Amino acid sequence: MSRSPRLAAAFAGLVATGAAIATGELIAGILAGAPSPIVSVGRAVIALQPPGAKELVVSLFGTADKLALEIGVAVVALGIGAGLGIIGLRRPAIATGVLGAFVLAGFLAALQDSETQPTLAVGAALVEMLVGTTVLDQLLRLVRAGSPADGPAGTPGLMPDWSRRTLLLRGGGLAVGSIAAATIGRQLLAAQRAPAAGATAPTPELPATLPDGASLAIDGLTPIVVANADFYRIDTALLVPNIDRDAWRLRVRGMVDREVSLSYADLVALPIVEQYVTIACVSNRVGGDLVGNARWTGVRLRDVLDLAGVQAGATQLVGRSADGWTAGSPTAWVMDPEREPMIALAMNGEPLPREHGYPARVIIPGLYGYVSATKWVTELELTTLEAFDAYWVPLGWAKEAPILTQSRIDRPARGSTVKTGTYTFAGVAWAPDRGIARVEVQVDDAEWQLASLSVPISAATWVQWAVDATLGAGPHRVRVRATDATGETQTEVITRPDPNGARGWHTVPFEAA
Repeated sequence: MSRSPRLAAAFAGLVATGAAIATGELIAGILAGAPSPIVSVGRAVIALQPPGAKELVVSLFGTADKLALEIGVAVVALGIGAGLGIIGLRRPAIATGVLGAFVLAGFLAALQDSETQPTLAVGAALVEMLVGTTVLDQLLRLVRAGSPADGPAGTPGLMPDWSRRTLLLRGGGLAVGSIAAATIGRQLLAAQRAPAAGATAPTPELPATLPDGASLAIDGLTPIVVANADFYRIDTALLVPNIDRDAWRLRVRGMVDREVSLSYADLVALPIVEQYVTIACVSNRVGGDLVGNARWTGVRLRDVLDLAGVQAGATQLVGRSADGWTAGSPTAWVMDPEREPMIALAMNGEPLPREHGYPARVIIPGLYGYVSATKWVTELELTTLEAFDAYWVPLGWAKEAPILTQSRIDRPARGSTVKTGTYTFAGVAWAPDRGIARVEVQVDDAEWQLASLSVPISAATWVQWAVDATLGAGPHRVRVRATDATGETQTEVITRPDPNGARGWHTVPFEAA
């Protein structure tokens, strides 16, 4: 077969696959409960990820990891579609069968999502299959009609101009329509997960307030309280759960005296508390931004557990999310009266955004999120550390993971140029829930300088730091290290985040001119 018909067939297969995917995305946006094909396959990829994949993906893409995965799924699917087009030029039945197999695989993956309605999933799969096979058949007819018969050896055949133009016009129009349909479908999906109408944040009995001096007024310094829209998000949910707060329940079971099931109204009937807590992702590399401080409002986790009665042998509290994700925290950490674990219902004075766990999530000061911060929480199980490994543990991450003492330079930015003379270096440092005792900064090879610290909100939150130094023209380097309230100072050697957090001094090269 000559190159021109093969390329045309690949184009036909790519357009047909794109049309099938776009149809599924549009149906998912229009009908709540119908699965998104990209999300369904992406979830299957996440479920099958090998150890080390999380650290690699987050290090490459950060909070854009989900977008990168979805783009990757789409690109691979379109590539397969191009191959199907080439196969279908000569063996249409095989191409149709393979396309059907992929649609079936997407359907089976979609059934793993608790929000998927099987009837809608079946209907969507059939429509996707119909659209895909119809478009593929029609475009391949054009390719065959314009393909010359095999000529003498050495005489390459070419599609005539009229055939190529027709194929490009029809295929291009379908591709543009598919992009529009997929875009509309995703917008409708997002609308399904918009903030709940009429939802309000519960009112705490004692509102949390910032002490005087809690924030340093320095340009380029991360705010002491990170706005909801700017707060980092790392989880396994490609599409956040669409939970009806009125139908939602929190079940407490396992090694308890009595099983308890609580509605949202039951929760807000408990004493409402509020506190500032800094949380961090274990995947945060030295100098990374997967850490944030917020004002959390909700109920004491221990108040909820007391309703069930925790039995003496329970050494692990397992939180389960609406999407099946799990986190396991040591019960001793949760029950320690020196800290205040909570089920958060609001964030910075607003109902929890859906992407941050609406209607309820777990906040346990001092533990990395992957062993504590269950978003969209639906179940709390009391068990033992030996009896259960939560989601990330079999993938190579530590079972117990207190947040390490860490610090970061916010200004200057890496590779930037600043003015010579006096310059203010600034950043943040955190050690929940021990607190920061001091921060030291070294410019080039000079002596370490003690930085000024903002007034701590509590031991569970980060602090801002700042220090002035005089700079001459030329290249420079600044690095930072923090010491927590127990006297432990960060170590210099930089390590990977896995298995229990990154270590090392954040170092920033820059120029002065």
